Amino acid sequence: MKLLEKLLIPLFAGAGALHFVKPEPFDGIVPDSLPGSPRAYTYASGLAELAAATLLANKNTRSVGGKFAAALLTAVWPANFNMAWQWRDEPWQKQIVSIGRLPLQIPLIKAALSLGDR
Repeated sequence: MKLLEKLLIPLFAGAGALHFVKPEPFDGIVPDSLPGSPRAYTYASGLAELAAATLLANKNTRSVGGKFAAALLTAVWPANFNMAWQWRDEPWQKQIVSIGRLPLQIPLIKAALSLGDR
């Protein structure tokens, strides 16, 4: 496994756990256009991230996990766009973080897909 691929497991595990430990920041970036409670989306995406980490950590499920992780990263991308839009008037440091997350999704999706091909 390449370095970026290895980083996916702790990335998904850590982010998934944070959705439950500190859900408020995640609630805030759920697009308003989605029906229902932002907290429901926060918990559902946190659970999905924990599932991705679990699937990626097991060599027998890594291929499925890679495909699942790539789909998940693609599904949450709109929330990252929403965060960048929401933070457009924030200090430049926060803007850099929010905008920087957008292109970062591409190598993460590619790394996940490469695990899905095995």
